[in-house]
Amino acid sequence: MKHIVVLTGAGMSAESGLKTFRDANGLWEGHNVMEVASPEGFKANPELVFNFYNQRRAQLLTVKPNVAHYDLATLENNYKVTIITQNVDDLHERAGSNNVIHLHGELLKVRSIKNEALVKPWTTKLNLGDLDENGHQLRPHIVWFGEAVPMIDKAVEICNTADILLIIGTSMQVYPAASLMHYVPENTVTYFIDPNPSIADSKKVTVIKETATKGVKKFINLFENEI
Repeated sequence: MKHIVVLTGAGMSAESGLKTFRDANGLWEGHNVMEVASPEGFKANPELVFNFYNQRRAQLLTVKPNVAHYDLATLENNYKVTIITQNVDDLHERAGSNNVIHLHGELLKVRSIKNEALVKPWTTKLNLGDLDENGHQLRPHIVWFGEAVPMIDKAVEICNTADILLIIGTSMQVYPAASLMHYVPENTVTYFIDPNPSIADSKKVTVIKETATKGVKKFINLFENEI
């Protein structure tokens, strides 16, 4: 059974109504990203950070997976599929994908500030004073700028076994996630779906200049006609 490894970014969820990570001027929902997505920002103003992620969490609960999420899930009927996502939403899982690695954390989870392994599901507001069982403050289960990416080694292992690499809705310019396409075997064919692709067609890369919903359908047609 062929192994399809899928790397997804903000463009994967944009058509579900979730805003992309940040706009051209570097702001994220009107905030400097370092104020709301760094350990320093959290230390300086934890309530601002909590409020920011509370809004993101509430928004996530109002949206649904789009067609591209569902199309990826149906690939599991005929192939081994592993999704490695930079997104912190749960839309892949809600669409039915069973093997999802979250590089940058998960919005619907929180963790202890003293014990990274103490992670718990969370769908309501998170506030100062919400503590773990040992009395330590809980924080969003998000990988902030300047923090290690715990799942990157696992992601590299997965890419090492890819027969097909499918990249959707990411510029492949944020490291270490951007490095993953270089860890697939030499004979792995790559498909790159993005309306404004940052790489060009080549012997190894087929670029599909489309949004996620249109691009995934085109990929499935191309891929299944070639095998």
